[in-house]
Amino acid sequence: MGLAACGGGSDGPTGPGSSSDGESQESAAGGTLNYLFFAPPEHVDPQRVYRGRDIGNFSRTVYRQLVTFPISTDPEVSNTPVPDLATDTGTSSEGGKVWSFTVKDGVKWEDGKAITCEDFKYGASRVFATDVITGGPNYLLSYLDIPTDEKTGLSAYDGPYKGDGQDLFDKAITCDGNTITYNFNKPWPDFPLAIAGLHMMDPYRQDKDGGDKSNFQIFSNGPYKLDGAWDKNAGATLVRNENYDPKTDDPENIRRALPDSIVFNIGQTTETIYDQLIADTADAQTAVTSDRIPPAYYNQIEGAVADRSVLVDSPFVDYVVPNFRKMSDPKVREALKVATNAQAWIDAGGGEKAFAPAESIVNPAVVGYQDNPAFSGPQEGDPAAAKELLEEAGVTMPYPITFTYPSSETADKQAAALKETWDAAGFDTTLDGLGDTYYDVVQKPTKDSDVIWGGWGADWPSAITVTPPLFDSRPNLTENSDGQDYGAYESDEFNALVDQAANATSLEDQTAALQQADIVLGQDVAYIPLEIQKFYFLHGSKVTGYTNTPAAAMNPDLGVIGVLD
Repeated sequence: MGLAACGGGSDGPTGPGSSSDGESQESAAGGTLNYLFFAPPEHVDPQRVYRGRDIGNFSRTVYRQLVTFPISTDPEVSNTPVPDLATDTGTSSEGGKVWSFTVKDGVKWEDGKAITCEDFKYGASRVFATDVITGGPNYLLSYLDIPTDEKTGLSAYDGPYKGDGQDLFDKAITCDGNTITYNFNKPWPDFPLAIAGLHMMDPYRQDKDGGDKSNFQIFSNGPYKLDGAWDKNAGATLVRNENYDPKTDDPENIRRALPDSIVFNIGQTTETIYDQLIADTADAQTAVTSDRIPPAYYNQIEGAVADRSVLVDSPFVDYVVPNFRKMSDPKVREALKVATNAQAWIDAGGGEKAFAPAESIVNPAVVGYQDNPAFSGPQEGDPAAAKELLEEAGVTMPYPITFTYPSSETADKQAAALKETWDAAGFDTTLDGLGDTYYDVVQKPTKDSDVIWGGWGADWPSAITVTPPLFDSRPNLTENSDGQDYGAYESDEFNALVDQAANATSLEDQTAALQQADIVLGQDVAYIPLEIQKFYFLHGSKVTGYTNTPAAAMNPDLGVIGVLD
C-alpha cells in the first residue's frame, strides 16, 4: 500500500537486508532483471517523484544527484551522503544558510551533452511551479531565500513557466562556472541529506521540459536510459546508457549497474506476483518486487522458498487523517480516533509479520521519536466511548463518512475492519478504495473524502522531514493541491513550532520543538496512527546480491542486484 516501502526465523534470511542464498552467488554483469509491482508510479519526473520505492529505483538507474547515499545495510553508512555528480559533499557557510557544490567535469546527459550548473538551477526552479509540478517534495519553498507574496502568502517566485519573481530566484541560487550556490533564509545543516534523500535538487534540462507533459518522461544521466516510452499502467524497460561514464561514478559503492536491462512490470496484482515468485518459473526466476507477501501466502513460505525470503523493518508509518474541510468539529475527530481499531487493521493486514503498533506518525528509528500521549489508548478502540463523543457533538447519527484508501485484496479487508468499529460508534462509513491512481486524487482540494489513508517515512534521517512536510499548511495548501497535507490541516500553533525547529541552532532544540509540535497534532487529531510497516519479500532463484538498504527505503536496492544468465 501507498509508500509500501518500514528478525526472520531460523529457516528465513540470514540477516536483515540479505537473502541466505543471494550473497553466496557471484554477481556478474548481464541478463535482464524483472521488477514486479502492482501500484504504478504516479510520477517519474524527478522533481515530482516522492515515493520511497521510486526514489530508490531511479537513484540507482537513471537519475544522479549532487550527492547520494551509498550501498550498505548499515544505517550509519547508508545514511551518510557521498559525492555523486558533485566533486565533494558540499561546503557550507553562515551557519548552514549557504551551501556550495562544484559539478564534476565529464558528466553527461543521455544525448552526450554536458550536465551544467544551470541544469541544477533550472531543476530547483521547477519546484516553485506549484500549479504544474505537483505531488513532489516542497522543502525549497520554505528554505530558499525568496520572500513571500503578501497577498497569497506563497513564494514571490512562481517557477519557470510563469516567471514572476525570476530575479529573486536568480539571487537565491547562483552559478559561477561549475559551482552552484544555494542561499537559504534559515540554517539547513542537513541539506546534503535532503539532496541525497530526494530528487528535488536534481538537474533538469530546460529544453526537455514539457511541464506536466514531462510527468512520464525520463531524460537520463545514469547508467540506464528509457527504451521507448514509459507506460503508466504497464511499465517500461531500461537499457544501458552509452553516454554514461562509470569513471565519473562509484560503480562499487553506488551503482554497479549489473543487469543489461531492467523491466518494470506494472499492474499485476500482488497475489499474481507471488504465485509466480513462489513457483519460481520463467521470468520470475530473475524477478524482485516491492510488493509484500500477502498474509494468505505466509504458509507457503517454507523450505527452499523461505531461503528466498527476507523480513526487514521499514521506515514507514501508516496513518489516517480526517479532512478538516468536512470534519471541522474537534469532538467528531476525537470520536473517530477513539473508535479506530488499529489492532484489527494490523490483524487483517497480516499481523506481526506485516506490522508493529504505532503511537506516533514518527517512526521510532527517527531521531527525536517519542510516544504521542494522544494515542496511548487501547489499540482496539472504544466504540462506546466514541459514540458518547458523537452524541456530545450533537451531530445527526449515523454520521456519514467516506474513507479513501489505495485498494488491494488485503487493504480492502483492513478497511472493512476499521469500518466495523467506526460504524459501531455511530458513523456510517463508505469505503472508497482506489486502484490505478491514488495520490493525485487525495491531493485535490475538491476531494469528497472525509478520512484519508497515508503512509510516510522520513525523507532523510530527521523528524523535521516527517510532521512539517505533512502538516505545515503554508507550502502544502494551494489553489490546485493540498500537497502532502491531505486533510487540509491548518494550525498557527503548529506552524510556529515548525518555524522554531527550522531555526534551531542545535539538534536538541530542534527535537524539543518537533516533539511539542507532534503533541499539538495529537490534541487536534490531525492524524491517527495505524501501524509501523514491516517488509516481507520474496525474490527469484536467479537473483544475485539481493539486498534491502535504507537508501532504497528498505526495498530491493537496484544498485547491487544482479541476475544469473
